This record gives sequence, C-alpha cells and structure tokens, in this order.
Amino acid sequence: MNRNMMRQAQKQLAQLQKIQEELETLIVEGTAGGGVVKITMSGKQVVDSVTIDPEAAEDIDMLQDLVAVAINDAFTKAQEVAAEKMGPLTGGLKGLGF
Repeated sequence: MNRNMMRQAQKQLAQLQKIQEELETLIVEGTAGGGVVKITMSGKQVVDSVTIDPEAAEDIDMLQDLVAVAINDAFTKAQEVAAEKMGPLTGGLKGLGF
C-alpha cells in the first residue's frame, strides 16, 4: 500500500470508530399492537427495555407474538440506521480493495 492509501485507510478506520460510538448511544423503538408492546434497542442491537401494557397479559399467545414483532421492528430500525451511517464509509472501503 502506498502512503496515500494508508492515510485514507486510517481516516476511514477513525470514521468507523466514531460511527460505532454513535450507534452505542443511539436508541430506536420497536412497537407492536398499536403500542401495546414497546421495545427500545441500541443502535448496536442490544435490547434496553421492554414495556408491556398490563392488559396484554390476559392473552399470553397474543403477547408472545407482539413481543416478537416489537423486537423485530426495533431490530430492523437499528439495522437501517446502522446501514445509513455506515453507507458512505463502506462505499469508500471498496475503493481500497476491501
């Protein structure tokens, strides 16, 4: 690698670290059942909290489905935000042969 490519790679690594730090503090919310179940998740796809309307406990099968839907909703949102933030950087990595 020549010096210019090395500098560019170092710059992109620094940008990657910054994006990863941002994702750790970013919070997304997934919901299901019109807000009956709410999941908050970090941009690093770690579940922070689960909120369930007490009335939802009356139907355990439905509640289980709603929890799964809310988790998937939060996960999808976290992935979309990460892809949006990483897009410009990963496009640049292709130019370095990665």
